[in-house]
Amino acid sequence: MRTAPLDARIRIPGSKSLTNRWLVLAALADGPSRITHPLVARDTRLMAGALSTLGTGIEFSEDAYVVTPGPLVGPATIDCGLAGTVMRFVPPVAALANGDIRFDGDAGARTRPMHRIIESLKSLDVEVDDQLRGTLPFTVHGTGRVAGNTVTLDASASSQFVSALLLAGSRYDGGLVVVHRGGVLPSMPHIDMTIEVLAQVGIRVDTEIEDERHARWTVHPGIPAAFNVTVEPDLSNAAPFVAAALVCGGSVSIPDWPTHTTQAGDALRNLLPQMGASVSRAGNDVTFTGGQLHGLTADLHDVGELTPVIAALCALADSPSHLSGIAHLRGHETDRLSALATEINRLGGDVTETADGLIINPKPLHGGSFATYHDHRMAMAGAVIGLAVPDLKIEDIATTGKTLPDFDVMWHALVNV
Repeated sequence: MRTAPLDARIRIPGSKSLTNRWLVLAALADGPSRITHPLVARDTRLMAGALSTLGTGIEFSEDAYVVTPGPLVGPATIDCGLAGTVMRFVPPVAALANGDIRFDGDAGARTRPMHRIIESLKSLDVEVDDQLRGTLPFTVHGTGRVAGNTVTLDASASSQFVSALLLAGSRYDGGLVVVHRGGVLPSMPHIDMTIEVLAQVGIRVDTEIEDERHARWTVHPGIPAAFNVTVEPDLSNAAPFVAAALVCGGSVSIPDWPTHTTQAGDALRNLLPQMGASVSRAGNDVTFTGGQLHGLTADLHDVGELTPVIAALCALADSPSHLSGIAHLRGHETDRLSALATEINRLGGDVTETADGLIINPKPLHGGSFATYHDHRMAMAGAVIGLAVPDLKIEDIATTGKTLPDFDVMWHALVNV
C-alpha cells in the first residue's frame, strides 16, 4: 500500500505483440533482419525458440535479435508455453516446413481454443492431426509448400487467428484470402498492427470490412523483405504503472510513447481521462496525472488486454462501472472475467459477471490473497489494487515474466520512489 503521491518516469520494454510479429516475418524474409529493443520475456523466448527449432538462425546480442532465415524443416516439437502468439502464429508457418511439427505447451494452454487455426489449415489441404480436439497438442504434417486459397472462419474468439494466417499467407504459392464470418471480431487494433508490419516489409494486404461480423483480407504472394526495426515500448505493460497515478495521485511518465501506433495500449490516453486522469505529452514522454478516481462505462472490445488493470481501477473508484464487449477474455490464459470477479469479491468487492463483461460496484476492500491463475495481467491487476489495500498478497507475481520479466523490480521502485 502507498499513500504518498507519485513522481516517476518508467521506461517500458518493447512490445510483445510487435516483437513476435517481427520474429515471424524475419523467419520468412529474403535475408537477415535485425530487431532492436525487442521484448525479452517468456513469450518472446518461446517464439524465438519455436522458429529456431524450425531451422531459423536467431542470435541475441547488444539488445537485438539478429534473424537469419533458413530452410524450414522437421521433425520438430514446438513448446508454446502459454503464449497465444506462438500456438497460433507458428502453425501456418510450420505448414511451409518439410516434416512433422508437433505443438504442445503448458497444461493451461491445452484449454485454449485452437480449432479455428487447425480447421483453416485443413481447408488449405495441410494435414493436421489433432485427434479432433481442436486444442493442443497437435501435429502439422508439412510438405514444404502450401498452395493457398480462400479460408473462411469465425475469428470472434481471437483476432490472433486472422493475424496468424496473414503473417504466413504471402509465402503460400497463390497468397491467401482470409474471410471472417461469424461473431463480432475482437481486438481489431492487433489485426491493423499485423497489416502495418506486413506493409513495412513489402507485403500487400487488401482489406474489406463490411461490418464487425463480416470482413475479408487478401494477402498478395511475395517474400517479406529483410528489415532493420526498433520495437516500440509495450503500451499495455505500461497500464499498471500509469494506473498507479490514479490510485496514489501524482504523475507517472512513460518515455518513447509513439505518436502513431496500432498498439491497443495507446487507448489508455483516452480511457484514463474518463476515470479522472489528465494526460499530456512533452517530447517523447507521455505523462498521466491522477485526479479523483471515477468509475467507467466502456466497450473494451478492441482493447480487451487492458481490462484487468481497468477493472482494478474500477474496484477502487467512487462510482459504479460497466465494462462490456469482452466475452472473448474467457478464452485467454484464464477466464479473465470470472477470475477478476472472484478475486475482487474475495477482498470484499461487488463484481457481477455479465455475458460480455463486468459490472463493478465499488466497496471498501480488505487485505487477503489475490490469485493470478498463471496470468500476467491478473498479477498486474492485483498490484494496482495493492496500492490502496493494505496486507494484500499477490500469489505468483513471477507470472508477469510472461511479458515483463522485471515487473516486480520496476513495481518496487515505483511504489518506493
